[in-house]
Amino acid sequence: MASARALPITATLLTGTVALYITLVAFGNITDFGTNQQFVQHVLAMDTTFKDDDLMWRAVESKGLQNAAYVAIIAWETVAALVLILGTVQWVRRDVARARRTSTVGLLMLMLLFGAGFLAIGGEWFAMWQSEDWNGLDAAMRVFLLSAVVLIVIHLPVDRGAGMDGGGS
Repeated sequence: MASARALPITATLLTGTVALYITLVAFGNITDFGTNQQFVQHVLAMDTTFKDDDLMWRAVESKGLQNAAYVAIIAWETVAALVLILGTVQWVRRDVARARRTSTVGLLMLMLLFGAGFLAIGGEWFAMWQSEDWNGLDAAMRVFLLSAVVLIVIHLPVDRGAGMDGGGS
């Protein structure tokens, strides 16, 4: 019986950890807007890359577009944080089916932001990998992998005999 309770507890703690992390990231980006705004501006401007003429046409030099992208990132992070907080509350309430669905949405939001947004678009399209100063690929990979691991854990089967609502996914 104790081992049957371990998975929902683990899912609760892991979802809560990711919720806390992305909440702090969004809060930091809102309260210290300028720090990561510079990051986004440099990545999009490609001003610290190798300056390859075959790639530089991709650069976005408009401050308005750069700032719009940064605000969109913050909004996405904030919504993901709220979704993951809700998922954590649902895990605490032992509503496994809803918690799985909600947590899945929040974790996939983070995987899209950090996988598609930072690794693919920032890393490859805007050649962030070339920059020694403005390279967020390691941090993005950490968040992407953490989210993936938690996503796998929350989808492990829950023993219905443990008194949990383990139905559906």
